[in-house]
Amino acid sequence: MFGFYTFLHCFPQMGEQDPSDRLRGDHPKETKENGTGSFSQFSSSVRTMVRIRQKYQAIKKRRLEIAAASSSQCFISPRSTSPKVFTFENIQDPIYSNPSSPRKRKKKRKGRVLYPSSSLRAVPTKERSRAKKCLYLLCIIVFLQVYNAIENLDDHVLKYDLDGLEKTLKREVFGQQEVAESLLGHLHDYLSTYVHNKPLVLSLHGPTGVGKSHVGRLLAQHFRSVVGDDLVMQYFVLHHCPTDDDIPRCTKSLDSHVSEMVTQAEEEEKIPVFIFDEVEHMPRELLDTLQDLIHPKNNNEYLNAIYILISNLGHEDITKFVLHNSSVAVSGHLSLIQELNPWLRSYLERYHMVFLEADLLPFMLLEKSNVMDCFIDEMSREGFYPDRSHVERLAEELSYYIVGEREFSHTGCRQVVAKVNLL
Repeated sequence: MFGFYTFLHCFPQMGEQDPSDRLRGDHPKETKENGTGSFSQFSSSVRTMVRIRQKYQAIKKRRLEIAAASSSQCFISPRSTSPKVFTFENIQDPIYSNPSSPRKRKKKRKGRVLYPSSSLRAVPTKERSRAKKCLYLLCIIVFLQVYNAIENLDDHVLKYDLDGLEKTLKREVFGQQEVAESLLGHLHDYLSTYVHNKPLVLSLHGPTGVGKSHVGRLLAQHFRSVVGDDLVMQYFVLHHCPTDDDIPRCTKSLDSHVSEMVTQAEEEEKIPVFIFDEVEHMPRELLDTLQDLIHPKNNNEYLNAIYILISNLGHEDITKFVLHNSSVAVSGHLSLIQELNPWLRSYLERYHMVFLEADLLPFMLLEKSNVMDCFIDEMSREGFYPDRSHVERLAEELSYYIVGEREFSHTGCRQVVAKVNLL
């Protein structure tokens, strides 16, 4: 546009000058040579340029009028004719003039999927890993194995009928609730599985007549009914090995008998029970043999067995400890047992190493009310009516330790049977 405007401004004098003057002064020779044809051609071009210039002048004038009208609308108010000073405050950027109008974000073009041929029109999917399927299968197998193991544990415990044993102990053992609960807890934990890394050794200790041997007889009777007579051994030292001359024979017989029972139990997938009463009378050689059986070094089949040791070792100190702490309530017997166990363990380990890994169950002294329960039970067995006044009169014939308001029997329930037989 600027080049065309410059070209038009180069011919103003040509439009105002007479063509005849220019022909006479500038090109006299050329006019004479070319004649009338060249003159008419030149005059037509001059007229064309003049018309173009006039049209341009008209367009320019019209644009100036439009520009003047628009400028007067921007800076001149229709209500006031006073001039205004131009500032940049009234000018607004069209982008920020309307803040509510959101900016148009350029949409990213999604990459198109290029197919190798027109026949395939399916979107390519990720390749599924086979390791996930194997992992799911492994999780299912582990879950089934754990569930099966739990079911087997329950089946294994049910086979020994510990619920029936618990009812028997609650019905026939008096004043030793904490010991009975601890005994059942050890048996339940051990009999829940068949494979073990060591045998279960329980050591029952306490004064005379508190129910140690009675618990041993109840255990032997119960396990004979669930595993058979061949897998339960009840060993009385004064009966099976009465003299010192019988010690070599006793050690050999004990070793062979225990080995046979363990082998048979391994074949039948059962756990044998060995109950040793009167351990305080057991000679040193016999204790060494028992220790070798409890802590085997060669065969793993000896690990699945239950050994119950019954004795009155440390009974004097147990009696003193109970009498000294008699002010503790009945609910605190469990704490007394926990306090007594460390001292009793150190004493028993000095006596012999067979008690090294044994779980100790100390029996407490029986009170007068427990002795009365023993009389009522024994009289019911013998067919006597357990009259309350008669039972109290029989219980008064026994001797007791009197500490405050509590009375502890010297001999427990040991003399109850003899008293009832005299009726």
